[in-house]
Amino acid sequence: MARRPSSRPRLTTYLARHGQTEWNVAGRRQGRLDSPLTPAGVEQAHRNSRLLSGKGIDAVFTSPLGRAHRTATIIARKLSLAVQVIDDLAEIDHGLWSGLGTTEIDARWPGQRAVREQDKYAFRFPQGESYADGEVRAGRVLAEIEQLGVRRPLLVSHEMIGRMLLRQLGVPEALGTRQPSDVVYRVRAGVVERLGSSG
Repeated sequence: MARRPSSRPRLTTYLARHGQTEWNVAGRRQGRLDSPLTPAGVEQAHRNSRLLSGKGIDAVFTSPLGRAHRTATIIARKLSLAVQVIDDLAEIDHGLWSGLGTTEIDARWPGQRAVREQDKYAFRFPQGESYADGEVRAGRVLAEIEQLGVRRPLLVSHEMIGRMLLRQLGVPEALGTRQPSDVVYRVRAGVVERLGSSG
Protein backbone atom coordinates (compact mmCIF):
# COMPACT_ATOMS: atom_id res chain seq x y z
CA MET A 1 0.00 0.00 0.00
CA ALA A 2 1.22 3.50 -0.83
CA ARG A 3 2.49 5.59 2.05
CA ARG A 4 0.01 7.99 3.53
CA PRO A 5 0.49 11.76 3.25
CA SER A 6 1.10 12.40 6.94
CA SER A 7 4.75 11.48 6.32
CA ARG A 8 5.20 14.55 4.06
CA PRO A 9 4.02 17.51 6.21
CA ARG A 10 6.76 19.96 5.22
CA LEU A 11 6.56 19.44 1.47
CA THR A 12 4.84 22.22 -0.48
CA THR A 13 3.62 20.64 -3.69
CA TYR A 14 2.29 22.40 -6.77
CA LEU A 15 -0.01 20.43 -9.09
CA ALA A 16 -0.76 21.62 -12.62
CA ARG A 17 -2.85 20.01 -15.30
CA HIS A 18 -1.79 20.06 -18.94
CA GLY A 19 -3.24 22.79 -21.14
CA GLN A 20 -6.46 22.28 -23.08
CA THR A 21 -6.19 19.73 -25.90
CA GLU A 22 -8.07 19.07 -29.11
CA TRP A 23 -9.74 16.01 -27.57
CA ASN A 24 -10.75 18.01 -24.49
CA VAL A 25 -12.68 20.28 -26.83
CA ALA A 26 -14.16 17.32 -28.73
CA GLY A 27 -15.24 15.52 -25.53
CA ARG A 28 -13.09 12.46 -26.15
CA ARG A 29 -11.41 10.56 -23.32
CA GLN A 30 -7.65 10.60 -23.66
CA GLY A 31 -6.24 8.40 -20.92
CA ARG A 32 -2.87 7.14 -22.21
CA LEU A 33 -3.63 8.31 -25.74
CA ASP A 34 -2.71 11.87 -26.67
CA SER A 35 -3.84 14.87 -28.65
CA PRO A 36 -2.14 18.23 -29.26
CA LEU A 37 -2.61 21.32 -27.14
CA THR A 38 -4.94 23.86 -28.65
CA PRO A 39 -3.75 27.49 -28.98
CA ALA A 40 -5.79 28.17 -25.82
CA GLY A 41 -3.97 25.29 -24.10
CA VAL A 42 -0.59 26.75 -25.00
CA GLU A 43 -1.67 30.12 -23.60
CA GLN A 44 -2.87 28.42 -20.38
CA ALA A 45 0.59 26.92 -19.97
CA HIS A 46 2.20 30.33 -20.45
CA ARG A 47 -0.21 31.91 -17.92
CA ASN A 48 0.64 29.19 -15.40
CA SER A 49 4.34 29.79 -16.00
CA ARG A 50 3.90 33.45 -15.08
CA LEU A 51 1.72 32.50 -12.11
CA LEU A 52 4.39 30.18 -10.74
CA SER A 53 7.32 32.52 -11.25
CA GLY A 54 8.78 33.57 -7.90
CA LYS A 55 7.11 30.76 -5.93
CA GLY A 56 10.43 29.07 -5.11
CA ILE A 57 9.72 25.91 -7.09
CA ASP A 58 12.89 23.82 -7.08
CA ALA A 59 12.00 21.03 -9.56
CA VAL A 60 9.53 20.33 -12.37
CA PHE A 61 8.26 16.79 -12.91
CA THR A 62 5.95 15.70 -15.70
CA SER A 63 3.94 12.85 -17.09
CA PRO A 64 5.54 11.27 -20.17
CA LEU A 65 2.44 12.01 -22.27
CA GLY A 66 2.95 14.72 -24.87
CA ARG A 67 0.26 17.12 -23.70
CA ALA A 68 1.68 17.24 -20.18
CA HIS A 69 5.31 17.27 -21.31
CA ARG A 70 4.73 20.25 -23.59
CA THR A 71 2.93 22.13 -20.81
CA ALA A 72 5.74 21.34 -18.36
CA THR A 73 8.38 22.49 -20.85
CA ILE A 74 6.70 25.87 -21.26
CA ILE A 75 6.50 26.36 -17.49
CA ALA A 76 10.00 25.03 -16.76
CA ARG A 77 11.56 27.35 -19.32
CA LYS A 78 10.08 30.34 -17.49
CA LEU A 79 11.36 28.98 -14.16
CA SER A 80 14.82 28.16 -15.58
CA LEU A 81 14.47 24.55 -14.51
CA ALA A 82 14.87 21.22 -16.30
CA VAL A 83 11.89 18.95 -16.94
CA GLN A 84 12.09 15.52 -15.29
CA VAL A 85 9.79 12.77 -16.59
CA ILE A 86 8.18 10.34 -14.13
CA ASP A 87 6.29 7.56 -15.90
CA ASP A 88 3.93 7.07 -12.95
CA LEU A 89 2.52 10.58 -13.54
CA ALA A 90 0.79 9.32 -16.72
CA GLU A 91 -2.97 9.61 -16.74
CA ILE A 92 -5.13 6.75 -15.48
CA ASP A 93 -5.43 4.29 -18.35
CA HIS A 94 -8.92 4.43 -19.85
CA GLY A 95 -8.36 1.12 -21.62
CA LEU A 96 -10.92 0.43 -24.34
CA TRP A 97 -12.69 3.73 -23.62
CA SER A 98 -9.64 5.72 -24.73
CA GLY A 99 -10.35 8.02 -27.63
CA LEU A 100 -14.12 7.60 -27.38
CA GLY A 101 -16.90 10.04 -26.65
CA THR A 102 -19.83 9.41 -24.31
CA THR A 103 -22.22 8.32 -27.06
CA GLU A 104 -19.77 5.70 -28.34
CA ILE A 105 -19.14 4.38 -24.83
CA ASP A 106 -22.84 4.07 -24.08
CA ALA A 107 -23.42 2.21 -27.36
CA ARG A 108 -20.64 -0.31 -26.76
CA TRP A 109 -20.93 -0.68 -22.96
CA PRO A 110 -24.59 0.00 -22.09
CA GLY A 111 -25.08 0.94 -18.46
CA GLN A 112 -21.41 0.85 -17.55
CA ARG A 113 -21.09 4.58 -16.96
CA ALA A 114 -23.90 4.27 -14.38
CA VAL A 115 -22.04 1.37 -12.75
CA ARG A 116 -18.95 3.55 -12.57
CA GLU A 117 -20.89 6.32 -10.82
CA GLN A 118 -21.73 3.92 -7.98
CA ASP A 119 -18.05 3.45 -7.07
CA LYS A 120 -15.69 5.59 -9.12
CA TYR A 121 -12.70 4.75 -6.96
CA ALA A 122 -12.85 1.00 -7.57
CA PHE A 123 -14.27 0.97 -11.12
CA ARG A 124 -11.68 -0.24 -13.60
CA PHE A 125 -11.98 0.90 -17.20
CA PRO A 126 -12.23 -2.13 -19.54
CA GLN A 127 -8.63 -3.31 -20.04
CA GLY A 128 -7.49 -0.18 -18.19
CA GLU A 129 -7.01 1.14 -14.67
CA SER A 130 -9.09 2.29 -11.72
CA TYR A 131 -8.56 5.26 -9.44
CA ALA A 132 -7.31 2.74 -6.87
CA ASP A 133 -4.60 1.67 -9.30
CA GLY A 134 -3.75 5.31 -9.92
CA GLU A 135 -3.42 6.04 -6.23
CA VAL A 136 -0.73 3.39 -5.90
CA ARG A 137 1.22 5.15 -8.65
CA ALA A 138 0.63 8.55 -7.04
CA GLY A 139 2.11 7.27 -3.81
CA ARG A 140 5.19 6.05 -5.63
CA VAL A 141 5.62 9.44 -7.31
CA LEU A 142 5.55 11.36 -4.05
CA ALA A 143 7.89 8.88 -2.36
CA GLU A 144 10.35 9.20 -5.24
CA ILE A 145 10.28 13.00 -5.10
CA GLU A 146 10.73 12.98 -1.34
CA GLN A 147 13.81 10.80 -1.69
CA LEU A 148 15.30 13.36 -4.07
CA GLY A 149 15.16 15.99 -1.32
CA VAL A 150 12.97 18.36 -3.33
CA ARG A 151 10.92 20.67 -1.11
CA ARG A 152 8.76 22.70 -3.53
CA PRO A 153 8.10 20.51 -6.58
CA LEU A 154 5.76 21.22 -9.46
CA LEU A 155 4.03 18.13 -10.87
CA VAL A 156 2.47 18.55 -14.32
CA SER A 157 0.07 15.75 -15.07
CA HIS A 158 -3.64 15.10 -15.68
CA GLU A 159 -6.94 15.58 -13.89
CA MET A 160 -7.56 11.99 -12.78
CA ILE A 161 -4.06 11.08 -11.59
CA GLY A 162 -3.98 14.60 -10.10
CA ARG A 163 -6.91 13.65 -7.88
CA MET A 164 -4.97 10.70 -6.58
CA LEU A 165 -1.94 12.89 -5.92
CA LEU A 166 -4.24 15.11 -3.87
CA ARG A 167 -5.49 12.09 -1.89
CA GLN A 168 -1.92 11.08 -1.16
CA LEU A 169 -1.21 14.64 -0.03
CA GLY A 170 -3.97 14.43 2.59
CA VAL A 171 -7.03 15.80 0.75
CA PRO A 172 -9.84 13.27 1.43
CA GLU A 173 -12.35 14.99 -0.87
CA ALA A 174 -9.96 14.78 -3.82
CA LEU A 175 -12.11 12.40 -5.87
CA GLY A 176 -14.73 15.12 -6.30
CA THR A 177 -12.36 17.91 -7.31
CA ARG A 178 -12.00 19.52 -10.71
CA GLN A 179 -8.76 21.04 -11.94
CA PRO A 180 -9.18 23.35 -14.91
CA SER A 181 -6.09 23.81 -17.03
CA ASP A 182 -5.64 27.40 -15.85
CA VAL A 183 -5.60 26.52 -12.14
CA VAL A 184 -2.61 25.31 -10.13
CA TYR A 185 -3.08 23.66 -6.75
CA ARG A 186 -0.65 24.44 -3.95
CA VAL A 187 -0.82 21.76 -1.25
CA ARG A 188 0.83 21.79 2.17
CA ALA A 189 -0.09 19.53 5.08
CA GLY A 190 -3.41 18.61 3.43
CA VAL A 191 -4.44 22.24 2.86
CA VAL A 192 -5.17 23.13 -0.77
CA GLU A 193 -4.97 26.60 -2.30
CA ARG A 194 -6.18 27.30 -5.81
CA LEU A 195 -3.91 29.58 -7.81
CA GLY A 196 -5.24 30.85 -11.13
CA SER A 197 -8.29 32.26 -12.84
CA SER A 198 -11.03 29.57 -12.90
CA GLY A 199 -13.72 29.38 -10.22
